[in-house]
This record gives sequence, C-alpha cells and structure tokens, in this order.
Amino acid sequence: MANTTPMGRIAPASKPSTGNTPHFDPVALHGEAINACAMATYYTRKGNHAGAARKSVQALAALRRLAVLTKGGDV
Repeated sequence: MANTTPMGRIAPASKPSTGNTPHFDPVALHGEAINACAMATYYTRKGNHAGAARKSVQALAALRRLAVLTKGGDV
C-alpha cells in the first residue's frame, strides 16, 4: 500500500520485514560511516556544530556495528 502526498505524488510502500534478525552489509556500513564523517566535516565548516555532532554520532554508530560484524563479538 502506498501513501499519497497532498501534491498527488505516490510514495513507494515500505518493504516488509524479513524477521527480527538484522542483516548488516559491511560495504554499506563502511559507506554510511564515510558519508556521516563527510557530512560532519561539511557541517563544521558551515558552523553548524549541532549538525556536526549529530553526524559524528551516526558515524560512530556505523563503525561500532561494522566492528561487531567483522569481529563477530562485542566491542
């Protein structure tokens, strides 16, 4: 089922979940961390320190998930 916005556009329906076990792709996590770091740098240069802090937290979360995935244990 799709959601319709006031302008008449149709948003794609969300994908059904495949279960409670999340699947982490190491390449996607690496890209997520790099993108968040790049955005944090951009926000810092623009003076948006709150945005930079938020993106830094996202980058650290992606790196933690990647570390758990590659080590197969706790960090």
